[in-house]
Amino acid sequence: MKLRRSLLLTSAVALLVASPALAQGGKPKYGSFGVDLTAQQAGVKPGDDFWTFANGGWAARTEIAADRTSAGPFVDLALAAENNVRALLDDMAKNPAAYGASGKQVGDFYASWMDEAGIEARGTAPLKPYLGRIAAVQDKGALQVLFASVGYATPVEVEITPSLADPTKYTAAVGQGGLGMPRDYFLNQGAKFDAARTAYRAYVQKIQELAGIPDASAKADAIVALETAMAKVQWSPEQSRDIAKLNDPQTIAGLTAKAPEFDWALMLKTAGLDSSPQILMTQNTALIALGKIFAATPLQTWKDYLAYRFVSDHATYLPKAFDQARFDFYSKTLSGVQVQRERWKRGVQIVNGALGEAVGKAYVAKYYPPEAEKQMAELIENLRDSYRERIEASTWMDDATRKAALAKLAAFEPRIGHPEKYIDYSALKVERGDLLGNVMRSGEFEHQLALSRFPKPVDRSLWAMTPQTVNAYYNPLSNQITFPAAILQPPFFDPYADPAVNYGAIGAVIGHEMGHGFDDQGSMFGPTGKFENWWTPKAKEDFAARTKALAGQYDTYEPVPGTKINGRLTLGENIGDLGGVEAAYGAYQKYQAKHGKAKPVGGLTGDQRFFLAYAQAWRVKVREDAQRQQLLTDPHSPATARVNGIVRNVDAWYKAFDIKPGDKLYLAPEQRVHIW
Repeated sequence: MKLRRSLLLTSAVALLVASPALAQGGKPKYGSFGVDLTAQQAGVKPGDDFWTFANGGWAARTEIAADRTSAGPFVDLALAAENNVRALLDDMAKNPAAYGASGKQVGDFYASWMDEAGIEARGTAPLKPYLGRIAAVQDKGALQVLFASVGYATPVEVEITPSLADPTKYTAAVGQGGLGMPRDYFLNQGAKFDAARTAYRAYVQKIQELAGIPDASAKADAIVALETAMAKVQWSPEQSRDIAKLNDPQTIAGLTAKAPEFDWALMLKTAGLDSSPQILMTQNTALIALGKIFAATPLQTWKDYLAYRFVSDHATYLPKAFDQARFDFYSKTLSGVQVQRERWKRGVQIVNGALGEAVGKAYVAKYYPPEAEKQMAELIENLRDSYRERIEASTWMDDATRKAALAKLAAFEPRIGHPEKYIDYSALKVERGDLLGNVMRSGEFEHQLALSRFPKPVDRSLWAMTPQTVNAYYNPLSNQITFPAAILQPPFFDPYADPAVNYGAIGAVIGHEMGHGFDDQGSMFGPTGKFENWWTPKAKEDFAARTKALAGQYDTYEPVPGTKINGRLTLGENIGDLGGVEAAYGAYQKYQAKHGKAKPVGGLTGDQRFFLAYAQAWRVKVREDAQRQQLLTDPHSPATARVNGIVRNVDAWYKAFDIKPGDKLYLAPEQRVHIW
């Protein structure tokens, strides 16, 4: 059973942070004013390929580490955060008393992961109680109890989320479950996908053989056939981000009427959610079809599926042969990664996942400068003011819609650095010699924590990311934008950099997160996070025309031969990027109006420095296999399109770099998309 606090959290791949003012007495980390001019590629016209103009030299000399899918500043920051957390974990393991009760828990969890000899010695013994539960299933009622239990795979997920109708209250939600591969890898045609399916079939067999499961070959055929059937009826990633279509509230009786093959009352009771007066039925047509597959599939096949998935999903916590098999398929075959990451690095991520806020509290105390909050707040308000001016000046919005948009903008709540209060993990039992048990108990702890909150009003102080996470997000159900502490550092913000650079890099990404409140999905939520329509029909029609045009542009981009960007899947992120750049540019002009017009630096105008900083914020290089997987599953466009696809719609970019007709990125003024 998977629990989540929100149906729709939107995040950028790399984000943000602080004051636009140029600090005194220091030197920027990059170059003389904050931009790495050595990253540029000579001979490339900015109007032909702005990403390569800004980053081509860096890309040519940069190798992706053998244990990574990508390279770039975001990866560098993530590695730095890992090193900082590692130092904390080592200290917690040695001096747990210095960190309170959670110090010993963190230290013991990390030690259980690092104890490779102990994991090998225990072999498959830790699996026995969990596989035993599956083996003991005698009917489909007992099977559905496992579907709704923590740690077991399921064709239907049971979740907890704030209600769309009243985001101050929690509700139960049900939706389609996960598969052993991304959905489209089961369905798409072509040599790459054929090879992935062949490798997956071999992996399913191998995982079962390692666990000592008999008849692994025949069972692998049946499991892959079952998952393929489920993939055929599941919603695509594009469909699954359409919040209006996901919104199908039902009672238990309503669920039973639509998909009678499932015992919804039993599953909700098992999950502790049978008291929910309403259940949000997401991906409803998929659940109806999955019900028919559930009924038609023999009990033994479902048991084999559960056993395989349990071992596969937890292979990382088992002896090396299991861990290596999972890496070989998911990382090497699907993503092109050649080498497994060092164990301590993976341990950092595992502990962050299980005890993230305990680690985060220590991280903030040691590494987070509190003055960043004051600086960040100033920049966010500048961005808010820029959005306000753009909404007020909009020529396509009518007065009623404009008034509602301004009310939502005013209600944005920024959260910076870290939560006001941290999770109390004291009820979580952690044992140094029981890694798999620790992982399972951690999942059960999170489940019980969510259930304890379920009858109460939604706690708006909760965070969906830890302070040590290098990212940020917008939550439309609370109308909050959140910026964890770990991202508040160079290269995305540098207190010694030129203000144009900070506005172009940080400002655009902050603007991106704010823009999610007005993207194709976020715009369906009001100031309090309620799912409601605040648009007049004419304004909605004009908005749809603009977003359709932007999606159409992205549909033409082909970052990987044979695989194009899905303009509808990525639309929300692309709207966020476009609005973020335009709002940040407006905020930079406001800064200059107050502090004086920027003078040329390094032969570049302020506007040129702004756009170069934006391009270098997306200085990312990705393996082709990983890029292909992103194109099929991820609502974020690849980095090159996040630059080239955006700037060609921004009038100020044309003027800054003297872009002319005939340049490859040139769009006639009437073809440029302007939304916010």
